[in-house]
Amino acid sequence: MTAETPRAQQGAALREHTLDSEMVFRGSFLNISRDLVRLPNGAQAQREYIRHSGAVMIVPLLDNGNVLLERQFRTPMQRVMIEFPAGKLDAGESWLICAQRELREETGYSAQEWAYIGPINNAISYSDEVIHLAFARGLVPGPQALEDNEFLEVFEAAPQQALDWVRTGQITDVKTVIGSFWLEKLLQGTWNFDWQRVPA
Repeated sequence: MTAETPRAQQGAALREHTLDSEMVFRGSFLNISRDLVRLPNGAQAQREYIRHSGAVMIVPLLDNGNVLLERQFRTPMQRVMIEFPAGKLDAGESWLICAQRELREETGYSAQEWAYIGPINNAISYSDEVIHLAFARGLVPGPQALEDNEFLEVFEAAPQQALDWVRTGQITDVKTVIGSFWLEKLLQGTWNFDWQRVPA
């Protein structure tokens, strides 16, 4: 394999081929699949993984230099987690429409400008979930519109405080950790963001 090998061909010898696939669980939030695959050496194996419709996470930048964060109890972890606002994509929904909705519902804020960062795969060993990362600024306050079974606390923090919480392990949510590092790059001027004005 040389440096000139097209990216699409790199790792081709590692590819597994799906022989059969079945849905073993269907839920309102996620589904679980079990595949029978042929391995590169010709042997067969089973792969179980979560299918997820995807999500968007927003890093909301306030005019005073702080960011908006949330505290929310997460059942798998059995504790309250600190996170940036995020939400699940509806079928066929764009990242921007989802981000606008989730920011407004969870925090009450609308944003006048958006910067799309890109997708991350947060659990590649057992899930196909894609989380789209975005930054929002020019925030305009308004009322929250939480769902009946949704309970969270919205609060402000300085960017350095968020980074300190990542360093000390108080923030462990992977999307929020990544968002915090992107935030640091933005504030340092290391990476440029493509901001777009969008009607709130």
